[in-house]
Amino acid sequence: MPLTKSIGELLHRRHGSPRRAHARPGPDRFGLDSMLAGGFTAGTLGPEDEARLADEVAQLLPHGADMVTKARETLTTIVDHLGGQRELMAWLDRHPGRPRLIARMYVLMGQLDRYSDEGAVLDALRASRAQDPYPGGLRDYLPPDTTDETLGTVAARIEDLLADGREEEAVRLALATTSWLRHVAESADDPLPVVREMGELMAHVHEDVGEAARRS
Repeated sequence: MPLTKSIGELLHRRHGSPRRAHARPGPDRFGLDSMLAGGFTAGTLGPEDEARLADEVAQLLPHGADMVTKARETLTTIVDHLGGQRELMAWLDRHPGRPRLIARMYVLMGQLDRYSDEGAVLDALRASRAQDPYPGGLRDYLPPDTTDETLGTVAARIEDLLADGREEEAVRLALATTSWLRHVAESADDPLPVVREMGELMAHVHEDVGEAARRS
């Protein structure tokens, strides 16, 4: 699965990607148990408690923009203990249910941010949208014009849906997006390597997100 191919710092949205401006009450409800976090970093946490901690982390991640300070500090200790944000995603992926689903959604968001300003990808997207401006499941999410913010906008919408607790809708958007981008790559005339790579990665992510969603 493509966690090992994840791109960049997955907890940081791409600079300029749209975000919802107003604060949510969510982070006040979703904290991290400091006792669990302490036991985890000390290496004394049992499997059941580690699974609880992973679920708490998964609930908190979509609130990164407005996370309360204490939760952010606790999360930082967990990330540092694991060795980085890629390792955080791999750790979450080892826990079925919400943690695995959230990890795979963040892999997708990282990839969308990665390809947002790739010229060859943008050309392929524009060519595809000239034939079908709003592919299935994306009419309410794609901006009218295809720019270097288009895929970042979709990533931000996925994260907003997760933060609002609308996981099923977020999954539908993720699967519609990966299906579309895979089709874009497969239907492109003489696609450049970066476009082919995108299509292959999106095929993997589509399978992985779907599998995680079915088991969550």
